[in-house]
Amino acid sequence: MEINYPAGVRPKQAVAEIKKPEKRKKPVLKVAAGNRGMDFEAAINDTNAYYLEKGLCLITKRPTPINIVKVDYTHGPKITSAYFETQSTTDYNGVYKGHYIDFEAKSTRSRTSFPLANIPIQQIEHLERVIAHGGIAFFMVHWQLKGETYLVPASYIIKFYREKPRASIPYEAMKENGKLIKETYRPSYDYLPVLEETFLK
Repeated sequence: MEINYPAGVRPKQAVAEIKKPEKRKKPVLKVAAGNRGMDFEAAINDTNAYYLEKGLCLITKRPTPINIVKVDYTHGPKITSAYFETQSTTDYNGVYKGHYIDFEAKSTRSRTSFPLANIPIQQIEHLERVIAHGGIAFFMVHWQLKGETYLVPASYIIKFYREKPRASIPYEAMKENGKLIKETYRPSYDYLPVLEETFLK
């Protein structure tokens, strides 16, 4: 049986014109600089949720205070203008084995030092009060480019902050005065064993 193609079109040309669908490139997801700290916090939140499930401790994240400027009541109350206030305390607090726990999570992209400018004075003052009342206070500092996270007693960072021998804490000094937190699948940052070793032994 003979197939009649349109005038001027040969069989090979007809087949060639049937184009294969182009393969789509998978999108490369980039994390915005402002979200990197949020990823760290999300991992800590997951760790705390794991600890809660296992009945190990009760540590929760404090909500960031919001100042509402304008509310639209046209179709029910709806916030149309607001801004985040400066956090006067720390990110996390709770209880572990009868001890009050209070800590701040920070991350840096520097390879060599952690800027003191990343810590507002309100947090220093808050942690000083926690220590004065017998609570356990520390910082969890994540070095993004090194892939390392350290639990550092707040007393060390407060002393450095108050004395200000320099504008940032060197990586080596923080490594020497803190303890490396093991990263696992779950919990993401298993900080309780480090807390035990640092404060309860």
